[in-house]
Amino acid sequence: MPKLKVYEYEKCSTCRKALKFLESKGVDFERIPIAERPPSVAELKRMLEAQGGQLKKLFNTSGLQYRELKISEKLPKMSEEQALRLLSTHGMLVKRPFALGERFEAVGFDEKQWKHRLRSLSE
Repeated sequence: MPKLKVYEYEKCSTCRKALKFLESKGVDFERIPIAERPPSVAELKRMLEAQGGQLKKLFNTSGLQYRELKISEKLPKMSEEQALRLLSTHGMLVKRPFALGERFEAVGFDEKQWKHRLRSLSE
């Protein structure tokens, strides 16, 4: 399996769990600090497709920046392009971990789902 890109925030316990999980499975991955290097618009579009087009699933809705910028009020009025541009310039707004690889797209960490995705890659 080619290397996964994992956008993460080192102080995020969910990110640490996901990275530990990947290490335990022997998965080769690249850690990318999400605050300094957010996913590109193209990567966000790919993840959006994997999330069934639900923009809200890409947002870290429990984050401080989400609340400070009042994104919950603004999101319904935003175009997809505006939302993706916002996410691509404000990494802390992106739900994490945000993992992309060949035939692998995952936002947030659910061990059961990640196990299933990894299993389907090796088939």
